[in-house]
Formats: sequence, structure tokens, C-alpha cells
Amino acid sequence: MMKHDYHVVYTLIEDGWVMATVPELPGAVTQGRDMDEARANIREAVELLLQSYRENAAQDAPENAMWETLSIEVPSP
Repeated sequence: MMKHDYHVVYTLIEDGWVMATVPELPGAVTQGRDMDEARANIREAVELLLQSYRENAAQDAPENAMWETLSIEVPSP
């Protein structure tokens, strides 16, 4: 299993809710009633999104495709 760090942006929205987004992963958006819930929800959203990407890639790859892991260090903003 590979570890990757993602930046999460939290924004206060109406009625005290917190919206969480991951700019590097379009579609990774959720919300929570507070920061703890928003953190838990965005973690789950990212995990599900990445799992879906992997499953779709495996399904769409030709039978003779070769796979490898690519590790890249990206500087923090």
C-alpha cells in the first residue's frame, strides 16, 4: 500500500456546517456538522474515489498491460 498526502480545504458554510474539498482530486467534496465530522467524511470520500479510479483503470486496461507504482514528491504550497 502506498501513502500519499493530500491538501484539504475546509470552509465554513451556512448553519455552521463545514465543507471539505481536496483540490488535487476533483469530485472529493463533502461536508460535516463540525470539523471532526468533515475530516472523517473527506477521508471516506477520498478513499472511495481512489478505489473507484483504481477499479475503473483495472477494468479498462488491456489484458497485456504492465503495471508499476510511480512515486512522486510534490512540494507543499
